[in-house]
Amino acid sequence: MLEEHRHMPDSDRISVLLAAVLLAYALANLIKTPGYAFNLNLLRISITISLNLNVIATLIASGLTAAGMDWLLRGHPHFEDQNTFQHWILPALTAFVLGIPLYNLPFGPAWWLSFGLGGILLLLVFIAEYIALDSSDVRYPAASAGLVALSYTLFLILVATVSFSGMRLFFVSIIVFPAAGLVTLRALHLRTGGWEFTWAIGIALVLTQLAAAFHYWPLEPVQYGLVLLGPLYALTELAQNLYEDISWRRAGIEMTIGLVLFWTAALVVRG
Repeated sequence: MLEEHRHMPDSDRISVLLAAVLLAYALANLIKTPGYAFNLNLLRISITISLNLNVIATLIASGLTAAGMDWLLRGHPHFEDQNTFQHWILPALTAFVLGIPLYNLPFGPAWWLSFGLGGILLLLVFIAEYIALDSSDVRYPAASAGLVALSYTLFLILVATVSFSGMRLFFVSIIVFPAAGLVTLRALHLRTGGWEFTWAIGIALVLTQLAAAFHYWPLEPVQYGLVLLGPLYALTELAQNLYEDISWRRAGIEMTIGLVLFWTAALVVRG
């Protein structure tokens, strides 16, 4: 009988990490600095990139979260100097997505609510990724399923927020492509244990094309997110089913069902 494992991250380490990430957001909101605009001309298309402390803090927080996740995992009793890259993806993406509402919301009750809920979400992600390091942990299936569900939820929030902010198509594309690729990569790794880079890049390209196609449609932000989440979920499920040698017919049916459910939800939201 296999030994049951129930390890949890060191409380001191996870407290320091969580405090450092949240402090970066808090300081960026309290310290007001002028923004800087950079004008670029790419293929005769004028693009303006605005940078300020909030944008930089979000990027720093994402990097800090990834590095901190590696630091946490190295304290795991069953850590054997293995590669931890796969465990950085969702924590970094969570920190990035958390930074968007904190960047756009005015300082007040709504900001503090997002700040508090974001801290709780980061804590749960840290714990789930820590558990997912050890496949013999009795909580591994639940942690793995939770991380997959979280990856889709983060994509939905990110795309809806981008749509709500009214970004130009260029910026939407450069956000959707890596987000879709990373979500696919992590979801497939959790389910198959392998690195499906070909599927991740292919699905990211498809999602980027769909994001461009639906960009000018009269869709609400949540609708836009659901419309893109449907193909992401469906194609990822297709990749997993084919990896498990499920027939093309069954895989196609399951993919279609998933797509229809999300697009139906988008229609219901509009109604």
